Amino acid sequence: MNVDERIAAAEAALSKQFAAIDAVALHNQEKVLEAFRAEQIALRHFAPSTGYGYGDEGRDALGRVYARAFGAERAIVSPALLSGTHALTVALFGVLRPAMRVLIVSGTPYDTIRPVLWGENNGSLGEFGVSFEVLPLTEDGKMDAAALSRKLREGHYDMIYLQRSRGYELRDAFPVAEIGKICTLARENGFEGCIFVDNCYGEFVEREEPTQLGADLIVGSLIKNPGGGLAPTGGYIAGREKYIEMCEYRLTAPSVGGEIGSYAYGYQPFFQGFFLAPHVVAQALKGGLLIGKCMEMLGYENFPSTEKPLVDITRAIRFHTKEELCGFIQSVQDVSPVDSFVKLEPWDMPGYDDKVIMAAGTFVAGASIELSADAPIREPYTAYFQGGLTYEHCVLACRAILKRLLG
Repeated sequence: MNVDERIAAAEAALSKQFAAIDAVALHNQEKVLEAFRAEQIALRHFAPSTGYGYGDEGRDALGRVYARAFGAERAIVSPALLSGTHALTVALFGVLRPAMRVLIVSGTPYDTIRPVLWGENNGSLGEFGVSFEVLPLTEDGKMDAAALSRKLREGHYDMIYLQRSRGYELRDAFPVAEIGKICTLARENGFEGCIFVDNCYGEFVEREEPTQLGADLIVGSLIKNPGGGLAPTGGYIAGREKYIEMCEYRLTAPSVGGEIGSYAYGYQPFFQGFFLAPHVVAQALKGGLLIGKCMEMLGYENFPSTEKPLVDITRAIRFHTKEELCGFIQSVQDVSPVDSFVKLEPWDMPGYDDKVIMAAGTFVAGASIELSADAPIREPYTAYFQGGLTYEHCVLACRAILKRLLG
C-alpha cells in the first residue's frame, strides 16, 4: 500500500470513533452557545480596557461564560495567567496555606509543576510548609480508590489533587467519570477540603467537565483546548465561588481581588476561540486518532490504544530509537505553517528534567491545540503528539510522517 492508501484504510477503520467525536462536539457546541446566549454576550464585551480595569465588562462576562459552560459557580479567565503551569500555581497558592497537606492521587505530576510543589530555594509551596504526598497508581494505571479511602481514614488532608492528562507518563488520561467517582469516594470518606483538577488537554473532549461531577476547581491554559486556536495567551480557573475568590486574591492582591485586571487588546479572540473550541477539539481528536492508527498499522505502540475512548487530545507513540523519535517530531515541524524550515534539536527547556525536542510551528507560540509534538530525550523513546486546528492539516502531517518512516 502507498501512503494515501494506508491513510484511507485507517480512516475507514476509524469511522465509528469519528462519528462519536462529532456527537460529543455537537453536544459541547450547544452547551457553549447556550452559555453565550444566557450571558447575553454583545459587541461591547469585546472592547479593550486599560489601567486598573475597574468595571471591565468583557473580563467579567468571559468568566461567566466559562463558568456556565463548565458547570462551575465562577471562573477567572485572564491573559495574566501566562501558561497552564502558571494558572495551576496561582490556584494552588491561592487556596493552600502553611502546614496544609495535599494528597496527589493521579501519580507523579507533570514535570513543570514539580518545582512548584517541591522545589528548593525557589519559593515553592514546600518552602512555605505545604506538604505533598503522591499516591501511586494501580498496576493497570488507574487511581487507587482503596488506597485513597484508607489514607482519608488514617489522616487529615486539605486538598486532593488530580492531573487529568498523562503528562510525560505512559498511562492513559483519566476519564471525567473516573474523576467523578474519586470525588464521590472522597466525600463519602469525610473529606471536606478542595478537590483540585489539572484539566489541561481535556476540555471539550467529553460531554462533561470535572466541575460537573464534584471537582471544586479545574485549571487550564487558553493556548490549549478552550482557546480554540485563537486565544493569544491566558489561562482559566473555574469552580466553587469561595475558592475562586481566594485565587483572585493571589492573582492580583488581597485588597482588590477580582475587581481589577485590564487587557488593552480586546477580548474578541478569547470569546471567539471559546466558541470554536468544541469543533477545534474534535478536529484535533480525529487527527490524533488517524496518526495513531497509521502508526499502529506500522507496529508502533500507542497510548491510548486507538480502540479506547478518547479523554484528552494527547497521544503518546513509542519509538525504538532516539533517531526515530526525533524524525517523527521533525516531520511535524516540516508540515507546520510557521517555521517549517527549522531543523529541530533537543534543548534544556525550562522546567523539564531532560532535554526536550519540540515541534511547534504554530501561529500562537507554543500553542498545543495547534498541530504540535514534543518528547523528552529519555528511554523509552516516546513522542507526545497533540492538536491540529483542522483535520486536513493532520492528514498532511500523517502523510509526511509515513513517508519518512517508509522511506
